[in-house]
Amino acid sequence: LVTPAGTAPDESAHSFAHRRFGPEVAEVAVDSLCRGVFAGDSRTLSVRSCFPALFQAERRRGSVLLGLALGHGARSPRGPEAGLVRRAREERWSQWSLRGGMEALARGLVAFVSPRGAELRCHAPLRHLCHRRGRWQLTLADGTITADHVVSALPAAALAQVLPAEAEPLARELRCIPAASVAVVNLQYEGATLPVTGFGHLVPSSEDPALLGIVYDSVAFPEHDGTPGTPETPSLRLTVMLGGAWFRQSFGDPAAAAPELLLGRAREAVRDHLGLAGTPTRAIVRVQQDCIPQYTLGHWERVERIQRFLKEQKLPLSLIGASYSGVSVNDCIASARAAVGQLLGSPP
Repeated sequence: LVTPAGTAPDESAHSFAHRRFGPEVAEVAVDSLCRGVFAGDSRTLSVRSCFPALFQAERRRGSVLLGLALGHGARSPRGPEAGLVRRAREERWSQWSLRGGMEALARGLVAFVSPRGAELRCHAPLRHLCHRRGRWQLTLADGTITADHVVSALPAAALAQVLPAEAEPLARELRCIPAASVAVVNLQYEGATLPVTGFGHLVPSSEDPALLGIVYDSVAFPEHDGTPGTPETPSLRLTVMLGGAWFRQSFGDPAAAAPELLLGRAREAVRDHLGLAGTPTRAIVRVQQDCIPQYTLGHWERVERIQRFLKEQKLPLSLIGASYSGVSVNDCIASARAAVGQLLGSPP
């Protein structure tokens, strides 16, 4: 409560936590949290961009605890709340998903917009964007599309590759937003039980840089347990996350990482941390390349410069997705909703 508030415009998450809460919180709790959310290094990630609530709480009240407790003061009234939202809050959901997996969200969007006149081009990568006389021309693998306005959910680096030459200042800023690669290993053990329960656990980088953490899928979604074809057979499902900001130093090039190496490392982690020494009945290894943007120091300034360029050049381009103002699925939904609200002239 008596620690002076910071005065720098930005600070690393590690430095912020060390200054406010001490070395143990910084090196164990915040380090692990950054690895679990961003697969990133707390010493390079920006507290202002990654944890804006903490940064703003200190700036408003001079204390993180007081700032979070007192909030912004008077709050604007909320609109009608959906029953599902109330249930999630009352039951304190730690995770949510959809029947059939998160791909059901994309399928649902397609089913909604298709009968309403939307033209869908699936599996048609964007090759080039060109802005002429107030309209965009999008060059795809299977043809071209013209548009008055483009809403891009591409990763920042991917968008930079397709922008026209006159937008090089924008492309330069986009290329400066890095991303981390993560290996996701799904394991299923038949007849096994966990020694603990919970969401899962994260691992600080000082203990094991290669291992980010393990999620106990069976605890959050027990209805998914069971061997295919025999739902009555008890099983245990786990997800092991590897690499992140430490991927290259631990496993080499993400594009060439050996699945056998990643699987072996995941099984070793499950054995050492949870005591599961048996052979998994199912194992799936995926490497998600450049999948989580890294909000490094000064990220907020970069986003401001990007938005200023779009405004000054009067480019009808909205940037949404994980590269700018939040990496979670919920953040991406919120940024899309805000962009559509601005286009329609309604508040986000």
